[in-house]
Amino acid sequence: MKFLDLQENRFTGSLPPNIGSILPNIEEINLGSLTNLVETIPHSISNCSELTILELSNNQLTGLIPYSIGYLTYLRYLNLAVNNLTSDSSLSFLNFLTNCRNLTSLSLTLNPLNGILPASTGNLSSPLRNFYANVFKFKGRIPNEVGNLRSLLDLDLSRNYLVGSIPKSIGNLRNLQGLFLSNNKLTGSICDNLCKLQFLDVIDLTQNNFSGSLPYCLGKITSLREIRMGSNKLSTTIPPSLGNIQDLVVLDLSSNNMVGSLPLEIVNLKAATLIDLSMNQFSSRIPREIAGLQNLAHLSLRHNKLQ
Repeated sequence: MKFLDLQENRFTGSLPPNIGSILPNIEEINLGSLTNLVETIPHSISNCSELTILELSNNQLTGLIPYSIGYLTYLRYLNLAVNNLTSDSSLSFLNFLTNCRNLTSLSLTLNPLNGILPASTGNLSSPLRNFYANVFKFKGRIPNEVGNLRSLLDLDLSRNYLVGSIPKSIGNLRNLQGLFLSNNKLTGSICDNLCKLQFLDVIDLTQNNFSGSLPYCLGKITSLREIRMGSNKLSTTIPPSLGNIQDLVVLDLSSNNMVGSLPLEIVNLKAATLIDLSMNQFSSRIPREIAGLQNLAHLSLRHNKLQ
């Protein structure tokens, strides 16, 4: 057997401990959303040496993520999201995953993993495009080595306990399209290195402790469709350069400490459906030209000092 796809059924039970000897030539295992798939991932999975896809998301798997997954050298897609899988505090399973040199997508979302994201994260496979490690209990800083993952399209570390600033090495991820760091405890300013990400589609830094100003160069990322930076401590004014992002759909700068007048260039955001600038210290008049934004469905300017 080469392919096993039982996704979205109501099977119950566990993966057989000897799965590696039962299915030694299997290339794809798709067992996502079985609901009642329980117990652990057997170490014998490493004997499925031809495996390229391992889909086990949305189940009730428990226990440690086995280091033996790291022996699956042909593995391209690994989805363990939404289970009850754990690891030691050093997240050593990530060290073993660095042996999977063909890995392009890794999802660990919504598992009770607790530890510090190791520097070895930067040694994951060079073709890695998607890294989803959100809704964990990750602590510590984002390692500088993340900047080594130069093929990344999506990086999601949201809803963790990460601290410190965004490493400047993030600017090395020149192919990045989605950067999701919301709901952490990140601090410092929003670095200019983000402006090197010329293919960025979504940046979500909501609910952190970022301070200072928005980089003026952010307006040069004309690919942006969503800027979400609400609930931080950003100050100073909105840079007029944001008006250059003509495909911007969402601009959320709510619940910050931003001041000054609303730049007239905001009326250039013809594609915008949501602009939320509420809970700031903006003053002066509201540009009447905002009424000409025909796609705008949600405009919130409450709790400011506007006239």
